[in-house]
Amino acid sequence: MVRILICYASFSGNTKETAEIIEKVLNVNGHTTILHRIGSGPAPDPSRFDAMLVGTFTWGKGKTPELVKDFVYEIGYKPPNVFVFGTGDTQFGGDTLFCHAAEKLAAFYHSSYEPLKIEQSPRGFQENSVIKWTEGVLNQCLIHLTK
Repeated sequence: MVRILICYASFSGNTKETAEIIEKVLNVNGHTTILHRIGSGPAPDPSRFDAMLVGTFTWGKGKTPELVKDFVYEIGYKPPNVFVFGTGDTQFGGDTLFCHAAEKLAAFYHSSYEPLKIEQSPRGFQENSVIKWTEGVLNQCLIHLTK
């Protein structure tokens, strides 16, 4: 059983929905999760988990929200096994800036898995992308735990 901390920031609800799908997939497969909304209080200590997933929306033209930057500062270190998911909208900056905040966070944390990028809401056909990404993250976690 893998213990995973899922932290997310969401204004429109899209990143929250994505986090909830991820949590459901992990729980159905018997893993322990804690879901934490960034900005709702102190974050749980990532060292108590096997992995941390961070979800963000992209603000403005490719910017990481201040709320998420504050969260990174609050954690104070780069935990191992961080995976990033994000929601965005290609109408603001096109493909170049689409989910750019998620890309920047994945690079910052040296994530071993590509960030998940969702166009607006994860509902409908994009839900399968969330499920596949979550299964891939879980495989990465299991690889890291067996080393």
